[in-house]
Amino acid sequence: KELKSYLESCVPAFSNDAKLTFFLLTVLELNFPFLVTSLCFRESLCVFSTAAQQRSTGDECGPEDPRDEPKHPLSDCALEHKAIKLEEQVRDLTERYRKALADSENVRRRTQKFVEDAKLFGIQSFCRDLVEVADILEKTAESAAEEAEPANPNPTLQKIYEGLSLIEAKLQSVFAKHGLQKMSPVGDKYDPYDHEIVCHVPAEGMQPGTIALVTQDGYKLHGRTIRHALVGVAVESQE
Repeated sequence: KELKSYLESCVPAFSNDAKLTFFLLTVLELNFPFLVTSLCFRESLCVFSTAAQQRSTGDECGPEDPRDEPKHPLSDCALEHKAIKLEEQVRDLTERYRKALADSENVRRRTQKFVEDAKLFGIQSFCRDLVEVADILEKTAESAAEEAEPANPNPTLQKIYEGLSLIEAKLQSVFAKHGLQKMSPVGDKYDPYDHEIVCHVPAEGMQPGTIALVTQDGYKLHGRTIRHALVGVAVESQE
């Protein structure tokens, strides 16, 4: 039957003549059995190939992947809500950026001020120790001046006094070069940030509350007090 169908498909003009078709099949089957077998095998291959092709075509023409379907566009209300939310996020991030920028600028200024102060006041402890040497030198020069009186001239003491005076002047010049200055508060108002009261004296020709005498000099380094001046403040005398 398969051979007959194959022959009918190959020779459509003879498909209506049953006798001729039967005759041809009989002759082929008797004389060429291997040809008949080959024809049947080829027919089977054709049938299998056609079925596979149809199945492949059916798979390709099948329903589309739902993921490839176009997504539904957002509605106008949803888009507007999303735009408002994005604007709020932008404003929030902008505000945070401004605050962070201001904080970083403050930190930079404080750090710069700290570095400058470290450069200026790094010798503060050294200056505190050095002014004590200046005090000793000043007292020694005053003692030498008292001994070298004009009434009793002593050339040796006079030379010592002159030498000490030169050293003291040079030391004060070095102090001024590095921003260290001696305070001269006599006649000024009492300032607790610069002065320390050690005694009270009668106000004789001075306004009460002013500094009448200094027992120990005070010093400032670049305007900052590193040693308070020990002073006596004038007060009204009580009768």
